[in-house]
Amino acid sequence: MKIPFHKPYIDDAEINSMSGSVRNGWLTMGKKTYEFENDFKSFIGASDAVAVNSCTAALHLALKCSGIKEGDEVLMPATTHSSTSEAVMYFKAKPVFIDIERDTHLIDVEKIEQKITRNTKAVIPVHFSGQPADMDRIIDIARKYDLSIIEDAAHAFPAMYKGRFVGTIGDATCFSFYATKTITTGEGGMISTENREWAERMRLLRLHGVSRDAWERETAENFWEYDVVELGFKYNTTDLASAIGLEQLKKADAMHKMRSAIAAHYNDAFRQCEGILLYIIRDERETAWHLYPLRLNLERLTIDRNAFILELKKLGITASVHFIPLYRFTFYKKLGYYIGDYPESEWVFSRVISLPIFPGMTSEETNYVIGAVLDIVKKFKR
Repeated sequence: MKIPFHKPYIDDAEINSMSGSVRNGWLTMGKKTYEFENDFKSFIGASDAVAVNSCTAALHLALKCSGIKEGDEVLMPATTHSSTSEAVMYFKAKPVFIDIERDTHLIDVEKIEQKITRNTKAVIPVHFSGQPADMDRIIDIARKYDLSIIEDAAHAFPAMYKGRFVGTIGDATCFSFYATKTITTGEGGMISTENREWAERMRLLRLHGVSRDAWERETAENFWEYDVVELGFKYNTTDLASAIGLEQLKKADAMHKMRSAIAAHYNDAFRQCEGILLYIIRDERETAWHLYPLRLNLERLTIDRNAFILELKKLGITASVHFIPLYRFTFYKKLGYYIGDYPESEWVFSRVISLPIFPGMTSEETNYVIGAVLDIVKKFKR
């Protein structure tokens, strides 16, 4: 049996919706995008949502609106995707890495204040695998030191924290609709915020800083006329992507239930296995289950993480690692980040594996993955 790491949950609804945009002749950002924004903000209960072409673009625009500039420092977990830190470095600001918790893979809130300086201006909590970070404590710290909170929620739709959807808590929240995410537009992202001024500025910045986009000018008498108000970016999404997103959004609850059911099946199977350490979902948090990560109990095995993944591959199962800590990359080593400064991230990195989890994954496929993992643990038990 061959089981990929992910398969998109796409059917005729998405195909027909996108075809409709092709047939009506409007391919770039327009009516469908505005509909997608409105439906998304209604889903999570946010005041505003701004569609862009990636979560990286979302992070960049959110940081821009927060006032980040050269020389500023922005706190974030040491173990995240490189896009989180890239967006900070676009401003020639400095990403400051915080070690993570072993049991959740989330930013260790206890260590945040140790890294705050007079140059610290923002914090980016990353909701790893879909589980929200400890937002109450992060908000308390941010208020104490006057920091902006820009949430990296690339994994976290539709996650909840204490009864509230992620996307309604921080100053701005950045979502990803990449091909493997919980809903997809192929490529794409969204920024939610309760700050109307930020939302209006993000809409300006996402398309070259022009005062009116093409759709807004389409029905105007002076359709050709616009102003460039501010230096902006080419970050707009398209109606083709939004047409897919609208249909994916309708399935979001159903797809989340599928992911949750697969995760529950995995948890039940692995809970008593001495070779595996399960992640903890904290009280009053509901994960989106974008990923199903587990940690190998290497003290009980004669095999390391890399070899374990290769064993799965021999059985036709594609597993992955989320994430390689940022300080391990050549680029960041040159900037003076050191492995020894992040012991918990290192401990997790040597053990973490992400198993396949996607809507439409059958019981037969799930059971096959479970059986393979347990067989490998048994085969290499210390």
